[in-house]
Amino acid sequence: MTDNQSSQGAGTDQSQNAAAAGSRGSTALSRIISKMSADKIEAVLWLSRLFTIFNTINFFLPIFGHNPYSCYQKVLLSNAATSALRLHQRVPHFQFSREYLGQLFLEDSAHYLFYSLIFVTGSPVSMALLPVFLYAVLHAQSYTKQLLNQIGPDSVQLLRRLMAKIETHQVSMLRFIACNEIFLMPSFIFLIMTGQCSIIMPFLYYRFLSLRYSSRRNPYCRTLFYELRVAVEMLCSKPQCPRIFSNMCYKAISLISRMAPAVN
Repeated sequence: MTDNQSSQGAGTDQSQNAAAAGSRGSTALSRIISKMSADKIEAVLWLSRLFTIFNTINFFLPIFGHNPYSCYQKVLLSNAATSALRLHQRVPHFQFSREYLGQLFLEDSAHYLFYSLIFVTGSPVSMALLPVFLYAVLHAQSYTKQLLNQIGPDSVQLLRRLMAKIETHQVSMLRFIACNEIFLMPSFIFLIMTGQCSIIMPFLYYRFLSLRYSSRRNPYCRTLFYELRVAVEMLCSKPQCPRIFSNMCYKAISLISRMAPAVN
């Protein structure tokens, strides 16, 4: 075989490999599109969560030069849209009745729709974006895995490892979200003093926190309140703890316990 024939054969093999790769890519893309078309609501939810993630990152790291306040509002508005759509899935038939509204506010999606409305019109509060961002990551991870499975069981290993890492740390992320929800409440004292929020916001946020505490599907807020109470009581019971500090802590625990909603 001459060098010319050898080079022609190599070129033919490369063309065939490129054509095969293109065919596989086209097939994978068509499977993804079919998957998203089969369940349009889940696909829209996934896209809205990706939009939330993108704008949160751009708020903290403005690498694209966008206005941080604009990114802040986009995060909360996209979360509100995601929560409203998810709420429509969970409680589809809207009614003007007390029973329906009671059922509506049992849903976690209603809690975070309310949460977005609390913060969206005020000055940016960085802590307020963390629960929204982490929930978007957790929920987007599940649907991303489904789309990767449409490509193939061993496809995009780097992304699969990232999804597996998120899934492994799911409980830690949910506990962090609950801590963030709790510690946002005392932060309102600083926000009011610096003029970053109105005096009515703590009352609205207290209502949100009560809903999270009573959540049927997510017990982490309630669990973290209990664990924090136990930790503070253990600290106050130590002989080294100043009496003034322990008395203040016990009074705060008593006040918070009285404000806690009843849980069925």
